[in-house]
Amino acid sequence: MKVVEVYKTNVQSKIQGSRIIGFLHRRYPWYNANFDLDDIDRILRVESFQQSIDNENIISVMEQFGCKAEPLPD
Repeated sequence: MKVVEVYKTNVQSKIQGSRIIGFLHRRYPWYNANFDLDDIDRILRVESFQQSIDNENIISVMEQFGCKAEPLPD
């Protein structure tokens, strides 16, 4: 089963995004995450085939990097 969550963020640079993605992949190796910084909402997309995605954990990680993330409705 594939689970996908999409978040509106305030990530400003590709370097910052790369650091966050690297951290997410190390902490949650079952997640596949990427940013679309060209989108007006600076989208973070997280998908998982093994486990559900914990929105609170994703938001907490973003806060650790000084960023905000808000889940977007389906």
